[in-house]
Amino acid sequence: MRFLLLFFLIFAGVQASSQIKNTSQYNKQANTINNIDMTGFNNEFEESDKQNKEEIDPLSGYNKIMTNFNDFFYINILEPTAKAYKVVLPKPIRKGVSNIFDNLMYPMRLLNNLLQLKFKNSYLETQRFLLNSTIGLAGFIDVANDNFHIKQHQEDFGQTLGYYGVKSGFYIVWPILGPSNLRDSIGLVTDGIINPMTYMGNRGYNLLDSSAESFGVTIGHAINYSSLHVGEYEKLKKDAIDLYPFLKNIYEQRRKEQISE
Repeated sequence: MRFLLLFFLIFAGVQASSQIKNTSQYNKQANTINNIDMTGFNNEFEESDKQNKEEIDPLSGYNKIMTNFNDFFYINILEPTAKAYKVVLPKPIRKGVSNIFDNLMYPMRLLNNLLQLKFKNSYLETQRFLLNSTIGLAGFIDVANDNFHIKQHQEDFGQTLGYYGVKSGFYIVWPILGPSNLRDSIGLVTDGIINPMTYMGNRGYNLLDSSAESFGVTIGHAINYSSLHVGEYEKLKKDAIDLYPFLKNIYEQRRKEQISE
């Protein structure tokens, strides 16, 4: 259980960002609906209603409760903490810290790009890691992107499973971590094992010396990440009539896009 808590905290900010990045896409979908004729709308509505009836959501009761819990946590605990942190540290330093964490995630991105046969992306990720780890002062400065225009190619094991045709399975909302599904939860465990910041005894590539250090670093990462995205969650959810299906739809659509890319 302690191990699960550690990597849940590591990816809490990452999962929240996945929701935030879909705001513009959600608005585009809403505009498209407004521009189609009523016949097309009725047909699409009937088809969507049919799919919803067929959809299996065995954890819906639990998921709704956990969605409300996470919403309370983000608004009343994480957001105020991130705002206070933001006042103490200037943005360049917070951005540099975020860059360091991104650089340390290189093994996870490399492995998943290789498993998906994206060899060019794997090569570019290696270039990024070498440039940022040396010229970029251990990753503090994203030299690869800023000076050489080599962008990050984010891939995780959930995407890798999806690439090979593994279905998403039922939807599940994790405490603090947020929206996921059965496939991506399995991927999350795998990525947590690969992550060098997750302490797992004497495995040979731990960057930290104890579970306590790992726990502290992951909390710091979540707060630092959130300080760079203050207010984005509120902007995202302001369009939601019902928060649970709103966030669920955004998450599922985004994951489909990421897997198909």
